[in-house]
Amino acid sequence: MNGPAVELECTLGDLVDRARGLVVGGERRLLGITGAPGAGKSTVAARVAAELGPRVAALVAMDGFHLANSVLERLGRRERKGAPDTFDVDGYVDLLRRLRAASAAAVVFAPEYRREVGESIGSAVEVAPAVPLVLTEGNYLLLETGAWAGVRGLLDEVWFLEVDDAVRLGRLVHRHEQFGKSPAAARSWARGSDQRNADVIAVTRARADLVVRLV
Repeated sequence: MNGPAVELECTLGDLVDRARGLVVGGERRLLGITGAPGAGKSTVAARVAAELGPRVAALVAMDGFHLANSVLERLGRRERKGAPDTFDVDGYVDLLRRLRAASAAAVVFAPEYRREVGESIGSAVEVAPAVPLVLTEGNYLLLETGAWAGVRGLLDEVWFLEVDDAVRLGRLVHRHEQFGKSPAAARSWARGSDQRNADVIAVTRARADLVVRLV
């Protein structure tokens, strides 16, 4: 990261072009996409990766490192799932290091979070050794506390997605309802736990290379 974040209104196509510009022959680059819950990180990351194609880009999400629900219950953190201390951050940092250091013959496997079951599935994502660009998306890529502080230095570029709060909250409520919460519980979680996490993420904005508003 060089200097303050650049703020940009752009299209998805512009982001695909920027991601493509990170690709350098013979090297592996890591691109991070962050922002508050409901900002559209997963959607943007998946669409950029799809546009670039599997020979160029792979997608590994931070959410694959959610602690299991049984562990969260034992630790008394189940009702705060999604907060910084409900992830295996050391495991995530270790994966990013492995992705950066992968040899020409090394396949790297990563976990994937499945919303339909509310748990992570180990070794569900395969990153082939020849893939030059790995996208990773998640809430806390720019956090400076604890082991999270090790993430930023492993990423070549980080985009911070912004969207109007009303739109973001509407997306969150809809998502929670889709995966089993009642309308009242969905609104409560979006305005409670999700919003507390959004407040934590907001202060990391300045550490991004690019602050993006999609048009």
